[in-house]
Amino acid sequence: MTQPIIHVKNVTKRFGKTVALDNLSLDVQEGTIHALLGPNGAGKTTLVRLLATLTMPTNGTMTVAGLDVCTQGAKVRHEIGLAGQFAAVDDFMTGRETLEMVGELYHMGKKEIKKRATELLERLSLTDAADRTAKTYSGGMRRRLDVGASLMYRPRVIFLDEPTTGLDPRTRLELWDIIRGLARDGSTILLTTQYLEEADALANYISVIDKGRVVAQGTAKELKESLGRDVVEVHLKDDQCDRGQKAISTVDKDLTVDEITGAIRLPAKEGGKTLFAVAKALQKEGIEPEEISLHRPSLDDVFLAVTGKQTKKEDK
Repeated sequence: MTQPIIHVKNVTKRFGKTVALDNLSLDVQEGTIHALLGPNGAGKTTLVRLLATLTMPTNGTMTVAGLDVCTQGAKVRHEIGLAGQFAAVDDFMTGRETLEMVGELYHMGKKEIKKRATELLERLSLTDAADRTAKTYSGGMRRRLDVGASLMYRPRVIFLDEPTTGLDPRTRLELWDIIRGLARDGSTILLTTQYLEEADALANYISVIDKGRVVAQGTAKELKESLGRDVVEVHLKDDQCDRGQKAISTVDKDLTVDEITGAIRLPAKEGGKTLFAVAKALQKEGIEPEEISLHRPSLDDVFLAVTGKQTKKEDK
């Protein structure tokens, strides 16, 4: 294993009495897409802000491209690109002007600036809108322009903080293609997301973060296989959920409840026998499930197992 391009060791970040990161350690290998998956408030954005030198850790060490984030911040900033949760785009500048301004801030040559801006506008499907002001752009176009601004200096490491939040499904898929293209070109991407589908579709490696800690990590396949067995999933009517949960707990107390959909999940330790036992327990209480199924573990099941929470679903 080569030296990681991002190395985080025993990092804690406090804001007053609030602990945003709690002795967190993390490595990201060069040339990969590494997803930080977790709910709101998990600490994902705080970690990105620390790595981007926007704030300093309370304790711990962090390096990016071999540079110490705390003592070599200026050099770190020349190795990274950052697109935050909200597109930082000036409404009254055109797309081309936005990119060229970023190039000037990095002291790129005039010819290089114009060439690079043209390349990015084409790559991000913004050529036709290049000379329109950003206030005429859709949300997806503004997001693509913001990502383009983070790429002007050809950074080795790109931080994308929930880049597809609020985008429609089609625009989200377009941005996914852009992110894959960046990885193919050799960039290292640290991607934060609340969407399990996004992590599953894009990431070479996933770290699940909850309450400022890494609670699970691995490839999507490894995380799914970590549960080791099939899952029984039960959907009940709202007015039957409490009774149904009690009935199912007589089969196995090791169950989780999806706080968004109300689905009850438990490990199928005996395969189809577990499914039959659940159905029998519900029947005994006079409860007819809306849906009951046996399936292989998903990333959603992993997330529920390690955090007890439900991640967001993609908009359909």
